[in-house]
Amino acid sequence: MSAEEIVRLEGVTKVYHMGKVEVQALRGVNLSVKRGEFIAILGPSGSGKSTLLNMMGCLDKPTSGKVFIEGTDTSRLNDNELAALRREKIGFVFQQFNLIHTLNALENVALPMLFAGIRRTERMKRASELLQKVGLSHRVYHKPMELSGGEQQRVAIARALANNPEIIVADEPTGNVDTDAGNVIMGIFERLNSEERRTIILVTHDFDIAARAHRKLRMTDGALL
Repeated sequence: MSAEEIVRLEGVTKVYHMGKVEVQALRGVNLSVKRGEFIAILGPSGSGKSTLLNMMGCLDKPTSGKVFIEGTDTSRLNDNELAALRREKIGFVFQQFNLIHTLNALENVALPMLFAGIRRTERMKRASELLQKVGLSHRVYHKPMELSGGEQQRVAIARALANNPEIIVADEPTGNVDTDAGNVIMGIFERLNSEERRTIILVTHDFDIAARAHRKLRMTDGALL
């Protein structure tokens, strides 16, 4: 694995068993992602793109094949080691935002830092800075239900940056927001990539969203085209 390669998949398959039915979600996927790339994975529902993203984010394990993150063979890691790798190396952004509704924006962003053992004053200072970075310094004490969909997703992006990960994986990040909010969200991803050289791996079914990435990959029936 070269120094510039940050994620590599080798022959990755994923098979789900639903009763007696076997569903092959991924079929021998090979993929190399270089440090600092901005990649969009396009495909219809059921094509396997979210499953592929979960493999690269170490949220799921392949049925066969290997996933390497910064040269580490993740199949050799136990659950605690995998959790530490996700916490330190990867930030997650989901279509449904996945914010905790009883916490305000500042507390939501600070939460990953709590699990990383960072002291409270530092957590709150960094969370405030991250909310300012995504244009929400005026909404820090608002709870998710008091925010628009686009604002909730910007809080989720700030939370994904909490532990300063090199890789951001985003599953349909504009899927639940309007076009204007989607443009704001994509602008944030573009700045994170161009100014901070973070690696962005994004799944979408929207061609206009995918067009803003540097490299586009197409998926169908569990395979990369």
